[in-house]
Amino acid sequence: MRYLSIAERDVGQRVDNFLLRTLKGVPRSHVYRLLRSGQVRINGGRVKPDRKLALGDQLRLPPVVMAAPTEPRRAPDELVSRVLASICHEDKDFLVLNKPADLPVHGGSGQAYGLIEVLRQGRPQDDYLELGHRLDLETSGCLIVARSRTALSAFQSVLREGRAKKIYMTLLIGAWHGGERQVSVALRKERDPAGERSKVEVDEAGRASRSLFSPIRQIALSDGLKLSLMQVRIYTGRTHQIRVHAAHLGHPVAGDAKYGDFEANRLIEIRGLKRMFLHAHSLSADLPGLGRTLEANVPLAHDLEEFLTRLGH
Repeated sequence: MRYLSIAERDVGQRVDNFLLRTLKGVPRSHVYRLLRSGQVRINGGRVKPDRKLALGDQLRLPPVVMAAPTEPRRAPDELVSRVLASICHEDKDFLVLNKPADLPVHGGSGQAYGLIEVLRQGRPQDDYLELGHRLDLETSGCLIVARSRTALSAFQSVLREGRAKKIYMTLLIGAWHGGERQVSVALRKERDPAGERSKVEVDEAGRASRSLFSPIRQIALSDGLKLSLMQVRIYTGRTHQIRVHAAHLGHPVAGDAKYGDFEANRLIEIRGLKRMFLHAHSLSADLPGLGRTLEANVPLAHDLEEFLTRLGH
């Protein structure tokens, strides 16, 4: 058995995330098996995966076979430069990035590195860099990175309480009728046999979610296809929330291969849209834990701007 005492830098972290980071080389499924079976204990008691660590907690770990440590793969210099160039703002608490659409926010599932690993490689002077939240692979835009455990805890506390204002820009298939429309439905994650999240569905047994869709502009194409440029505010942060809500309304996100309209996607791809049109535009929040506010606003990604220009808008 190994016994670890939780230090300041790990306070507030979920025990499953702590174990996944500490037990490098141990399969994810085995880590959760250790938790379910009660072999991992905190202060002598069984623990659930979402238990938050506190200063001085005594964590007991059973013997596990860990893979030999390997040198982490380094990202190409070109990618490091691109990620560093995507930093829009920095202060003592946060970095604000305009996340590229073709880069996951973190490594894993066959990805040697994601944005956070590339960022750490490019900024070795920063002792602490952690994702404040996540964006899908194909989603570009506003991403917050915390520069201290205190800043991360303050920011994520506001997110959990739904007190952050998050605005996205998206292009939907079809002509939007009327003004603002709110969507409040429960969403459930459908998992495949391997335990990975595969799809999200509207289901009364799921978790509550809320989005507000506001129309900006209608676009009618020569072949009869109609599109609607929209602003979306999300009040909850469920997986694929905007994409599922949009499809639920009958107006899927343009370029969305999972929940979208295959034929419409084919027509707009011919016109130059090579990915899903979804961009995290802004995020603002009062952070009483830090005695400050956070205001982040990033411009529409270049490829999406270029596509709208090509359409004459």
